[in-house]
Amino acid sequence: YTLYSRQTNKPIIAYNVPSRTGLNLLPTTYKKLQGKIYGVKEASSDISQLSSSISLCPELTFYTGNDEMILPSLSLGAKGVISVLSNIMPSQTQTMVDDFFNGNLQSAIKAQINLMPLIKGLFCEVNPIPIKYALSKLNLCKNVLRLPLVPLGKKHKNKLDDLLKTFSLI
Repeated sequence: YTLYSRQTNKPIIAYNVPSRTGLNLLPTTYKKLQGKIYGVKEASSDISQLSSSISLCPELTFYTGNDEMILPSLSLGAKGVISVLSNIMPSQTQTMVDDFFNGNLQSAIKAQINLMPLIKGLFCEVNPIPIKYALSKLNLCKNVLRLPLVPLGKKHKNKLDDLLKTFSLI
């Protein structure tokens, strides 16, 4: 990270997505990176780790990378979300975050709970397979994947189609 931070004036965000990388960046790693990076997308699904990271690294800006944990993460000090859900429901995701920061907690909580079935559906197979399928159903992209990714299975297509209909997206 040091090498890159000297070669750009753009903010660098470290991505901690252990389910994709097989490596979990720990709070002590973030501590060492303070001053070299702007922030962190924390997608470890470990709320305790997020809390420790935010506490240990006040100079860094933390974003949750887990749509199912938007509100819990914001309540611990995350500043936003780097979201899969927002690809198909950008305004609803933004409104939920804005509601939280504007003190409209009941509205934010209701949105988080109501969106959970769709969030879960968007992770029925490894990312980005389900979101690419959903985006293609909304005519926002073609459902083209490169190996080792393969098309969404029929069972999950039907489930995701039902969810997209339930949320009035198709």
